[in-house]
Formats: sequence, C-alpha cells, structure tokens
Amino acid sequence: MWNVNNRFESRLIEALPSAGFIVNSTGGVTRAEKYGCGAEFRRTSDDHYLMTILPAILMNGQFTRLWDAGYQKFLLTDDGRKFPANADQLLRMRRFNEEIRTALGVPTYYNEALGSTSLVSVYDRVAGRPGDVPDRTVGVKPITGH
Repeated sequence: MWNVNNRFESRLIEALPSAGFIVNSTGGVTRAEKYGCGAEFRRTSDDHYLMTILPAILMNGQFTRLWDAGYQKFLLTDDGRKFPANADQLLRMRRFNEEIRTALGVPTYYNEALGSTSLVSVYDRVAGRPGDVPDRTVGVKPITGH
C-alpha cells in the first residue's frame, strides 16, 4: 500500500472514468472502483481531493485491509472477519493500484513495485510480545459455531 498525503485536483478525479474506473460520488465523497478493488476520496474546501481509503480489495462492496500474517495474506473486514486472500485478488489489486497511480500521477517506488504490500503486518510468534496471537492483535473475532 502507499502512503498518500497528496491533494488531487478535481480534474484528475473527474478523468478517472475515461481511464476505465467506475466512479460514484455522494456528498463530497468519491469512490473509484475497478477489478473488484476500490479507493475513496473526499473533497476539500478548495476543490481538491484527499484519498481517505487507500486502494483495497472489495468484498460485498465493502473495503478490506490486506494483512500479512507471515504464512498467509488475509483480507480483514471492518466487522472483524478474516478471509484468505487468493492469488487472483492480489493480482487484481496490483493492477488496480498501478492504474490508479498512473491516472493520478503518483510515482511508484521500487519497493512498492515488487509485489503486494500489506496495510497490516503482524506475525511475531514470540509469546508475550505484540503479535504472538495474530488474530487478537489485528482484532479478528473468533469463529463460533461451525
């Protein structure tokens, strides 16, 4: 994932549909989607946009966070569930990320271009240290009733 503090001109956001993105706007919030992924922008008082939700894989229309648990990448939902990320999702996320960067004029740095980078990385297995129980550390709810 990328750390975006840039303010984007409205013309860049308005040009996203011509780059193939599905764009929806409501009350100053703009959501751009493509390949089952999305990002969210909020309009500022000077008619620029800030990215408020970084590019993410969408599940049932909701943004997820990509978590590298050391042995597997997972998608975390806001309601505390986790799902294994599959290769197709990661490929689509990478493609979305590259295309939205290009459309917005955000440079890609070497370490970001190497592959999927996670929003959350917690996988320390030493007992007593943060991350020793990864699900608890990232707030995943326990699964009950199979």
